[in-house]
Amino acid sequence: MGIVRLQNVQIGFAGHTVLDGLDWEIQRGEKVGLVGPNGSGKTTLFKLILGQLKPQVGTVTRARGLQVAYLPQEPTLDTASTLLTEVTATFGHVRELEERVAAVAQEIAEQHEGDNLDELLAEYDELAHRLEAAGGYDYEVTVREVLGGLGFSPADYDLPIAALSGGQKCRAALARLLLQEADLLLLDEPTNHLDIEATRFLEKFLAGYHGAAIIVSHDRYLLDRVVEKTADLDNRQITVYPCAYSDYAESKQVRQLTAEREYAKQQEWLRHQREYAERVKADKSRSRQARGRLKQVERKARTGGLIEQPTHTRRRMALQFKPSRRAGDMVLRAEGVRKAYGEVVLFDGFEVEIYRGEKIGIIGPNGVGKTTLLKMAMRQVDPDAGQVRLFENLSVGYYDQEHVGLDRGHTVIEEIDPVASGPRVAVIRSFLARFLFQGDSVFKRVGDLSGGEQSRVMLAKLVWANPQVLVLDEPTNHLDIPAREALEDALISYEGAILLVSHDRYFLDRVVNRLLILPERCRHEMMDGNWTTYEERLAQEEAKRREEIEAARRLARESARSSKRRSGARAGNAEDAGPASPYASWSLERLEEAIIAREKELAHAEHRFADPAVYRDADQARALRAQTDQLRAQLAELNAAWEEHAAG
Repeated sequence: MGIVRLQNVQIGFAGHTVLDGLDWEIQRGEKVGLVGPNGSGKTTLFKLILGQLKPQVGTVTRARGLQVAYLPQEPTLDTASTLLTEVTATFGHVRELEERVAAVAQEIAEQHEGDNLDELLAEYDELAHRLEAAGGYDYEVTVREVLGGLGFSPADYDLPIAALSGGQKCRAALARLLLQEADLLLLDEPTNHLDIEATRFLEKFLAGYHGAAIIVSHDRYLLDRVVEKTADLDNRQITVYPCAYSDYAESKQVRQLTAEREYAKQQEWLRHQREYAERVKADKSRSRQARGRLKQVERKARTGGLIEQPTHTRRRMALQFKPSRRAGDMVLRAEGVRKAYGEVVLFDGFEVEIYRGEKIGIIGPNGVGKTTLLKMAMRQVDPDAGQVRLFENLSVGYYDQEHVGLDRGHTVIEEIDPVASGPRVAVIRSFLARFLFQGDSVFKRVGDLSGGEQSRVMLAKLVWANPQVLVLDEPTNHLDIPAREALEDALISYEGAILLVSHDRYFLDRVVNRLLILPERCRHEMMDGNWTTYEERLAQEEAKRREEIEAARRLARESARSSKRRSGARAGNAEDAGPASPYASWSLERLEEAIIAREKELAHAEHRFADPAVYRDADQARALRAQTDQLRAQLAELNAAWEEHAAG
């Protein structure tokens, strides 16, 4: 039996059935992507698993003692706590053990020769063992690794939750959840508010997580990397595919086409039977045969032998960007750009050129200035020095991730054309139908729309304007997967230049042909290719770092063995000491200079442990530890050589 089993589950609200006869079993340790249209019941399903809802029909069975952790899209936190206190609250039992160990240690120090000293020592040993088994000596490091991996720096630890942004609160809730060591994680859009590096950290964490996880996400790249099964919730039922997202999407398409063909064949057979019966009903010699055929049809319908009409795939947006006129070769040039906010310098000496037909994706961690760069290109923000120049008075379509360009008081039609009347209204309504606004939905106020609906209005405005250049800031936020795919197809066929910011790696892979990489403030690099090209380079760099780590470890081990051999030689075992120190022939002055240099290098390396970038990259942290081990080993050898030289 799995850890959770749903059997014949039916549940509905206000006369609307959400789930009907649903069966699903979740196995221990498996990672599942839960997909389905908005409103299909994914949140309801999570609440059934949590026990927050009871099915009206059927059962939900959970394994005894099952620990479930849930991350909703809008998590709640204790606003009176600091970031570190809130996240480490999950280790409350460990902290209690720490306090008890400290208290017993204090009693032992005060007792000296007391009668119950042996009892205190025994209690201390037991508590220390329990603390170690509970991870008491490692949990603070783990907390810092998770916080760093999700984009927090040590300077953020003492910030009150109330002072954090909405995105930071979501990341804090995710950090707290990942540290709970639950048997089952329920994650509802966990990559919201995460940059690419934080999402990559989450992928690695989930891939190595011992428990099971059910993940609702529009991040197709994450679903392909993490999940081994895809649960498709549609038409009140769930179908489990034993594969990641991309293979599931292909399998579902094949399955749907097959079902449609089988249904069409059956409909043709039914039509033939009925036509035959109608044609021969007046012929007494063949009327009996006709009745037999009709009874066969009735029997199939009665016993469930007829195929139900398959539900069609959801309608997708029909986007097509057509520049009003062809642009010149040069589209944008940035020269000597500097931009700072107070003491925070985002760009200094920034330069880039963009040409017609280039589709450039801007990537980098949160806070490096990606949106600021787009706003400088749109002349909404002025650089402190240098210039960002758009050529030939180009018409530019700008997608603002905050939807600032929308008038919340307008209706959807008014947002396209505030003064439309007469036949033009019909034209606009037909146009908006391509963006899934049909019927009375075109008269909704923009301020009353959901985030996804507002995103579709923004895209409709862009298409309506026929711009020569597209500047897009996180255009896939709030869009479901079918909408993202429609946008991707439209951008791929677009002939103008595109400058976009996105954390959606699947989207970057399909759309862009160049990447503008902002790894940190005041640094930038332009490279040809898409996200996969860049990730392959990252993999090569990580492999090289691992080789350097292993080489450093080998050198440290050899240095340690060499140091032991020299110690043996000084004790009178010169014949077993092995080869002489590589520093044996150095002068005293050269040794002193080398010792000073190594001490400076070691101090610099140890200082780097405070850098949050180190916590964001486990490989980098291991490399730094290997480097410090190597430097300490070299210092030991140099000091030993200096002592021998000075004594000789």
